[in-house]
Amino acid sequence: MAEAELDSRIRAQAFQFLKEQTELHGGDVLPWQVLTMGFQFGGRRVPLVGQQGIFKPAVLPEMPLSIRTAPVVAGQERPYDDGLGADSLLRYRYRGDDPMHRDNRGLRLAMHRNVPLVYLVGIVPGRYMVVWPVYIVRDHPQERSFSVAVDAPYMPVSANTTLDPASLEARRAYITVQTQRRLHQQGFRERVLRAYQEQCAVCRLHHEELLEAAHILPDGHPRGEPIVPNGLALCKLHHAAYDRNILGITPNLVVEIRLDILREADGPMLEHGLQGFQGGRIHTPRSRQLWPRPDLLAERYEVFRRAS
Repeated sequence: MAEAELDSRIRAQAFQFLKEQTELHGGDVLPWQVLTMGFQFGGRRVPLVGQQGIFKPAVLPEMPLSIRTAPVVAGQERPYDDGLGADSLLRYRYRGDDPMHRDNRGLRLAMHRNVPLVYLVGIVPGRYMVVWPVYIVRDHPQERSFSVAVDAPYMPVSANTTLDPASLEARRAYITVQTQRRLHQQGFRERVLRAYQEQCAVCRLHHEELLEAAHILPDGHPRGEPIVPNGLALCKLHHAAYDRNILGITPNLVVEIRLDILREADGPMLEHGLQGFQGGRIHTPRSRQLWPRPDLLAERYEVFRRAS
């Protein structure tokens, strides 16, 4: 089998594997163990990740299969910058300071051949959001970084030659910006749920698929940062009730139910799902540094009081 055909088949199978795994896990965040185990190709195991950020499994002849950004760890500097550049594309730093390191050369070759890769973005330790296909589209030797564009996952492995270059670049720039927003949202969810030990702060429901990360002050607020102290792990019911000012949380971490809802008689769901939590104290993270900030809760509670 020719090297180009082998490379293309392995990447296509890697993308199919990721599609199956994200469907199985109910989202596009996968554990490290799944990525390291990888898939079987021609009787050989093909992992999608290794210890280095730029990873080429042994079965591939020349170019890397994936690039990886480490998760944020409190008190440590993140080794890679996944921010947007002025061109609305993701930036990925070289490995080391030598532009001619074999890993950097591998990404440069993937750029010249327009070969798709997988981007693994660390959300929390041990869990990575998987983004594919991504393309290395520009090299910035002075900055020691590459520009990375995200394309739609339904696109074929080979480049879409029916689009003119300007249209292709515009599409990828748009998808890349949307992906960056999704990365921030997913990162916020994973960090909040982990801080709350994957349980609702109000009812302690443990089913992760029914949990969401609620902002205390919303995204568009000047202080609505995607940080754990501005978040609450809530089940879908209590998240909706919190957002609609049916349920409030005082700066002292006490649950309040809106007065008209407390007076309403509408069967056991209302009684046990909302009314029964009146006056209870929310469950908080183990680390006090991750507790909801009282000043943020106070501002949000005033909104609840006005609605009541």
